[in-house]
Amino acid sequence: MLTRRHKFAQLFVAVTAVLPAVLAAPGAVAAPQEPPPAAPAVGGERLGRSGVQVSPLAGAPALPGDLTGESWMVSDATTGDVLAASNPHRRLPPASTLKILFADTVLPKFDRNTVHKVADEEILGIGAGSSLVGIKENLDYRVEDLWRGVFLSSGNDAVHVLAHMNGGVQQTVTEMQSRADALQARDTRVISPDGYDMDGQVSSAYDLSLFARAGLRNPDFRMYCATREAQFPGAVDQNTGRRGSFGIANTDRLLGKYPGLIGVKNGFTTNAGSTFVGAAERNGRTLLVTVMHPDSYQQVYDETAALLDWGFAAAGKVQPVGKLVDELPPDGEPTGQAGGTAGAPPPHSTPADRAAAAPAAAEGDGLGLGGWLAIALVTAAAGYGVLVMWRRSGAAR
Repeated sequence: MLTRRHKFAQLFVAVTAVLPAVLAAPGAVAAPQEPPPAAPAVGGERLGRSGVQVSPLAGAPALPGDLTGESWMVSDATTGDVLAASNPHRRLPPASTLKILFADTVLPKFDRNTVHKVADEEILGIGAGSSLVGIKENLDYRVEDLWRGVFLSSGNDAVHVLAHMNGGVQQTVTEMQSRADALQARDTRVISPDGYDMDGQVSSAYDLSLFARAGLRNPDFRMYCATREAQFPGAVDQNTGRRGSFGIANTDRLLGKYPGLIGVKNGFTTNAGSTFVGAAERNGRTLLVTVMHPDSYQQVYDETAALLDWGFAAAGKVQPVGKLVDELPPDGEPTGQAGGTAGAPPPHSTPADRAAAAPAAAEGDGLGLGGWLAIALVTAAAGYGVLVMWRRSGAAR
């Protein structure tokens, strides 16, 4: 026969054996928690929405119809106001418009009259099918010639030579990414300095507009991107010993055709399709338009021109839907809507990154309220059972 002490021991073991199962039950350890909200889109909440964003006032013109660009944006280069946009933070291959960031990063480093002799290795490793200005090894080039090769001919060979002057391709890529970070261009991943198609290399209409706005503050940048034609140094004639030259023309089809166009940069690759960043000035107002991935090569120019026309006509007749943010101060931290919040994904996170991070962010600290409540209930049940057994045992003696 079991003694009273043995019965108490059996009851305690039975009750406490249930405890791990209770604690392991879904929702028992921690009360459900919502994942932290995603950080607001850089430049304003509306710029993170999909589709066209515009806030017309009385008398505002209608946006151009039949726009095919997968992403586009119209902004005021001076005030930073975004007048209208469609998917401006969508990450897409930038093609040669990434050279805007390259120029903004490297252009201030070298005097335009510096002469550089090109070594063989500086024009090796350039992607197949790249646009080239025609640089030859073992010949001297002035820095200003190299920049004309970048802006007018979109020459990847000119980019590689300047990148080697800057410490190498990888060093330049690292500096370009740092420059993008400083400009708060969080959609941009730099893999190659020239915009050549590379896995993982992306930017956005918003970021490219940031790069163009920063670049246009440099008078040399404005001069090069507005240059329509130039003479480029050629090879040395073996008979006369004289060096020739040949003409190059800007591949920007709007330059010289659209009234007030300053330039900036066009691009095209098989993967990226057509991309274009254009700046134009009219009546003291400078507008930036970026168009990415329209249906055809010519449409990138047609749609840019149409959006510039709309932007100038809409001056004072639309409410801004966002803002081009300012560059961070040296060693500065993002603040406000341009930066993150505690627990938010890192600045360069992708939607997949955020999804992967969400379960970890939702985990509670310790047992949580639900866990401690479960322990309290089990403990109370165990105590009540022991008390009942004690009384029954005493009554049966």
